[in-house]
Amino acid sequence: MKKEIGFKEFVALMAIMIALTALSIDAMLPALTNIGADLGVIEPNDNQLIISILFLGLAIGQLFYGPLSDNIGRKPAVYIGLVIFGIGCVVSMLSSDLTTMLAGRCLQGIGLSGPRVVTVAIIRDLYKGERMAQVMSFVMAVFIAVPALAPALGQGVLFIADWRMIFTVLLALGVIAFIWFYIRQNETLVKENRLKFSFSALGRSLKEISTIRSTIFYTLAAGFISSAFVGFLNSSQQIFQIQFGLGEKFPLYFAAIALSVGIASFVNGKLVMRFGMQKMVKTAVLAIVIISITFFGLINTIIPTPSLPVFMLYLLSTVFFIGILFGNLNSMAMEPLGHMAGIGAAIVGSVSTFISVPFGTYIGMKYNNTVEPMVIGFLIFGSLTALSIFVAKGRKMTTHSEY
Repeated sequence: MKKEIGFKEFVALMAIMIALTALSIDAMLPALTNIGADLGVIEPNDNQLIISILFLGLAIGQLFYGPLSDNIGRKPAVYIGLVIFGIGCVVSMLSSDLTTMLAGRCLQGIGLSGPRVVTVAIIRDLYKGERMAQVMSFVMAVFIAVPALAPALGQGVLFIADWRMIFTVLLALGVIAFIWFYIRQNETLVKENRLKFSFSALGRSLKEISTIRSTIFYTLAAGFISSAFVGFLNSSQQIFQIQFGLGEKFPLYFAAIALSVGIASFVNGKLVMRFGMQKMVKTAVLAIVIISITFFGLINTIIPTPSLPVFMLYLLSTVFFIGILFGNLNSMAMEPLGHMAGIGAAIVGSVSTFISVPFGTYIGMKYNNTVEPMVIGFLIFGSLTALSIFVAKGRKMTTHSEY
């Protein structure tokens, strides 16, 4: 038996396991143009697939790692995920065409969903109540900081090497996480508490969830607002580096946007106990729709070519309220699923991500050297999010058997 890991070290280890996902997404943003040029990509918008395909891998993986870790233990599930992530890094690093790059990125996403899902289960195994909330708060504080710093890491690597070195850095971080986790973290799920994995059990859980109205519509809401955010992520490099000509300054502006989401999480934590999740999400989604309608009207009348400060004002306010939604929608979808929290979280997370991938990719692909497609994405999918939130009432869908 290993010496028990200390609290601070445990939080740091869990944080790096979860932060690998944000690093793998955002560190690539400054390099997209360089990657596309080296891989012979003709259409610039196709470079965005390097971002969105990783989300597809996350959606696939999330569905299985929770039940897998319940069956074989937390540590083996994390090992599998990190190995797949490492293979994906190598495939991407050695790619000579876009197809191979996308295959590697999808593998990275499938692998990353392992530590992303299982670390939450490990925290749940070890802590309860306020102590668990404290651990998650510390871990999420690191997770929020990573997107603010990741593009700067990618840009820094580009100063001294080419884009392939970014994948080398990601691979090295994955190896460090694997070794650290192997040496210091004990298994938290004893054998007698392990559950047999079966597709039939997964099917039964899906069937039960399909009868819970609030879970369905809050999951849809999470998927819709994530669609708008993924659309922004996909086109952010082109908007900032090319359209606004920021070049190497892009990470600074992206950091400001990431910090806006982080501030929203902090504000939500302070206000949600006072006003409740329902009021918080309704206020936030209405704000997104109103702000987007206003900005869409401005760019089609008074300011067809908005300046960078005006655009940043719109974006910072919009992503702030998206941060409020991120902090609540998953919790609201999970509220009726206490008796099946593990597999329920896997299904909710996977379904919402599956929704966001095609829609977010479509928004990004509509980029036309203006900010209008992104604004329309926030407006349309913000409106769909609002509709889903306002419909999500009651626990069960009405069926004929209830009459």
